Amino acid sequence: MAHELRGGTLARLERALGWAVEVPAALLVLVDIAVLFAGVVSRYVLHDPLLWSDELASILFLWLAMLGAVVALRRGEHMRMTALVSQLGAQRRALLEAVATVACLAFLALLAWPSWDYASEELAITTPALEISNLWRAAALPVGIALMTAFTLLRLVRHGDSKSIKPVLQAAALIAAIVAAFWLAAPLFANLGKANLLIFFVGVAGGCVLAGIPIGFGFGLATFGYLALTTTTPLPVIVGRMDEGMSHLILLAVPLFVFLGLLIEMTGMARAMIAFLAALLGHVKGGLSYVLIGAMYLVSGISGSKAADMAAIAPALFPEMKQRGAKPGDLVALLAATGAQTETVPPSLVLITIGSVTGISIAALFTGGLLPALVLGVMLCGVVWSRYRHEDLSQVRRAPRAEVLKLFVIALPALALPFVIRAAVVQGVATATEVSTIGIAYSVLAGLLLYRQFDWKRVGPMLVETASLSGAILFIIGTATAMAWGLTQSGFSRWLAQIMGSLPGGAPMFLAVSIAAFVVLGSVLEGIPAIVLFGPLLFPIARQLGVHEVHYAMVVVLSMGLGLFAPPLGVGYYAACAIGRVNPDEGMRPILGYMLALLIGTAVVAAVPWISIGFL
Repeated sequence: MAHELRGGTLARLERALGWAVEVPAALLVLVDIAVLFAGVVSRYVLHDPLLWSDELASILFLWLAMLGAVVALRRGEHMRMTALVSQLGAQRRALLEAVATVACLAFLALLAWPSWDYASEELAITTPALEISNLWRAAALPVGIALMTAFTLLRLVRHGDSKSIKPVLQAAALIAAIVAAFWLAAPLFANLGKANLLIFFVGVAGGCVLAGIPIGFGFGLATFGYLALTTTTPLPVIVGRMDEGMSHLILLAVPLFVFLGLLIEMTGMARAMIAFLAALLGHVKGGLSYVLIGAMYLVSGISGSKAADMAAIAPALFPEMKQRGAKPGDLVALLAATGAQTETVPPSLVLITIGSVTGISIAALFTGGLLPALVLGVMLCGVVWSRYRHEDLSQVRRAPRAEVLKLFVIALPALALPFVIRAAVVQGVATATEVSTIGIAYSVLAGLLLYRQFDWKRVGPMLVETASLSGAILFIIGTATAMAWGLTQSGFSRWLAQIMGSLPGGAPMFLAVSIAAFVVLGSVLEGIPAIVLFGPLLFPIARQLGVHEVHYAMVVVLSMGLGLFAPPLGVGYYAACAIGRVNPDEGMRPILGYMLALLIGTAVVAAVPWISIGFL
């Protein structure tokens, strides 16, 4: 009875604390949208720029990133690789889940003092436009870490109050033993030289990822261990590099595009696009598969989450496709393949991240990303034609031209949105960060005035979901930036440049090795952390070998997409199976043909630079 009362009290405390974090996080999303949109209107319409808007948005953005990371931790939404953990028995799986939680707590505890030290050093710095102390901004880091620590402790205490206390105690003992062993071995690391890179950035980071520890925390533990035990670097530097990675103003596009994607689904714009494409192609053999490919091409990249893209499209198409005899395994295989195909469709968050870490023009990346995805789409259409050329459509009604035209008119505002976003960036109306606010305003007006579908009750949960997904993404970018800095300081980047630059065969061999490497990285790390880690290292080598940076970006992104959605490790494939409610085993064989088509398409994009840079 006492256990139940204590458990109920802890649950209420967690809910109250969660509400106290989620409400400010949601409000920060709204305020950032308003500040950036006001900046666009003031500069482009009133011709009177707001000098303080970017600075205020940057301050609020770091708070949004940290509070969003807290929300993601509470909800268990930080990105992690669970493919290996899910194969284990219930007892071992429970132990590894507890290990993941305790490891997160260990990282947060190690980072607590350095984060406070870093924030206190920012007290003396005054911001140029608002003329306030930079502590108002930097305080987001220790506050966020403290809140994540509180939620992690609450989770462990609640486990301890249940029958699952044994794996928690085992996990705590295991993590404590590992930390103590590394700490005691510190004198040995001083003489190991480059071997330390393998120990920390392959052994520790790789072990954490494979064990199901959230990727951001795994990167953080590896970086903290390397800098603390093998160098004399002051530990607040780690927090400073995290701050640098998370608060780049270009990345403010992440939460705004996530919210835009949720708006597109809520206002019915996604359904309008699908209805038009289904009426146009539904009577063709394999027609709804072509619709799936086309719909993912149009919707993809706007939400910032492939799961959100797939969830917006699959429920509208799968029931009819099953009625026509399509096998569930083939459906999820194609859904996963289209997720990989459309990784370069603007406004892709992976492309925005590449621009952030490499300095490549976002407008150039957006322009260059359309045709490579189209080439891969044609490859997928070839597989669809081969598989469905004998489909029986005798019972399928062909939509009259008048109906198709009517649905086109209804879908036109939705179909125009991706082109409005791209045109606004290319024409200089708004930056890649600001353009999402134009898309949000456009979608709100379309939902209210044209589609008459706008559920105000869903706005709050959508804002919280935006903060959570954005926090998970940005926390990974922060710790990956710290890791990339540590790798650079170690001399690894110079060594990698020498190895990759001396490969026989020049640029073609470099591209081939890059494809293989990023397929593997995509399956293990997902796109954004892999880009943050290796983009600053490999893009300069590509330039030295004469590979155009936009061309190389397309090859890298498509390769990572292939790894992300390829079983058995690609988490995107399992997301597609969860959305389609299909056993992953059923899609294993059908997806092979689609993955082969994507690999051939990626090789074509790599071999023909014009596909990526012909319209720049």
